[in-house]
Amino acid sequence: MNILLVEDEPGIVLTLTDRLSSEGYAVQSAADGDRGLELATTSGFDLIVLDVGLPGKNGFEVCRELRERGVQTPVIMLTARGQVVDKVVGLKLGADDYVTKPFEMAELVARIEARLRRSPASGLVSREAYQFGDIRVDFRRAEVFRESAPVELSAREFKLLCYFIEHRQATLSRDELLNEVWGYESMPSTRTVDVHIAWLRQKIEPNPKHPQYILTVHGLGYKFVG
Repeated sequence: MNILLVEDEPGIVLTLTDRLSSEGYAVQSAADGDRGLELATTSGFDLIVLDVGLPGKNGFEVCRELRERGVQTPVIMLTARGQVVDKVVGLKLGADDYVTKPFEMAELVARIEARLRRSPASGLVSREAYQFGDIRVDFRRAEVFRESAPVELSAREFKLLCYFIEHRQATLSRDELLNEVWGYESMPSTRTVDVHIAWLRQKIEPNPKHPQYILTVHGLGYKFVG
């Protein structure tokens, strides 16, 4: 599980990163709202721990913009504010939970674990859209956009892209992709996978010759890192 920690207090970042890492989570951090928003919209995370009092955009602004962009990654807001009105604002903006500082580390970890248990591992069941870079994937409408311009994908290309997003950060073999995206009854060849990935890269990568989202893992298969 990948967790984004958006927090500007170095002590909390260090302590929380160490604790979550020891629990088996991969943690990436950002020290201001603008960087946190950038990471949250361009990389795949399973949960975001978001401080309210941040330099640049505050946590409320970051949460609002994430939801406006269709990013439905669970958010736990972290703040020194204890007023009920702040909690209400955060939850209305799309936060999933709210923890007030000072907090017990065990309580926060328990909240994180509970939230992750309620979130499908793929993220697609609860999300209507997913965004990476300037690409936005609308699952409900089966449409893809680069900024505001539609990207024309075949049904197979769209299914392949969705499978990559669903299993982001995982190395996927050609055999797995053949089985899950095409199905054995189609009897395609492994070359079919390579051809479709080449087509997909042409449509979604900034530079298809040097892909940054769909990476080749030599000898193993492919990995989506958007």
